[in-house]
Amino acid sequence: MAGKNEFYWRRLHSLLGVIPVGLFLVQHLVINHFATRGEEAFNKASDFMGNLPFVHILEWVVIYIPLLFHAILGIYIAFTANNNPVKLSFFRNWLFTIQRITGIILVFFIAWHVYQTRIQKALGAEVNFEMMENILTNPVMLILYLAGILAATFHLSNGLWSFLVRWGITQSPKSQRISSWIMTGVFIVVSIIGVRAALAFVYPNLFV
Repeated sequence: MAGKNEFYWRRLHSLLGVIPVGLFLVQHLVINHFATRGEEAFNKASDFMGNLPFVHILEWVVIYIPLLFHAILGIYIAFTANNNPVKLSFFRNWLFTIQRITGIILVFFIAWHVYQTRIQKALGAEVNFEMMENILTNPVMLILYLAGILAATFHLSNGLWSFLVRWGITQSPKSQRISSWIMTGVFIVVSIIGVRAALAFVYPNLFV
């Protein structure tokens, strides 16, 4: 990629990271958070999402294709970009580097998560509270899932900050500082939702 083509590809990559991939992440964690209300509440929420009209078409159009594009282009950017195209502070450049690292981590984490859930469903298993409980009661898997959740929430919140800059929404230093505080809040709130959801499958009594 070069010149204008790279500019437009990066913009599309940024946009898809927010809509629909970012929105799906938040929705997915919110559905999982129903586990804090017990097994029945989670299963009802999961069944509702799994029985939406044209669910398989929606999954491919809204989730899998945009996610694959974002992941593949993200890997290309991570391994070929020699510098940050936006002039940022030392702190922001560190976050830019961590953004790349979490992106690579998420490629493997999401692939494993899809294998443990969606592919197993295609093979006849039920994606329900019991499935997630069986996965997360393994201490190693719980740690990996918690790390994956935090990588995803960081990648989303920091990606939102970059999206606002890249699309010309926050150009002044003041607007970027305000955006930093807002995105820190997004990271904290969404992380709490995701971590609580994961722990609810293992320690349901914590949330009774």
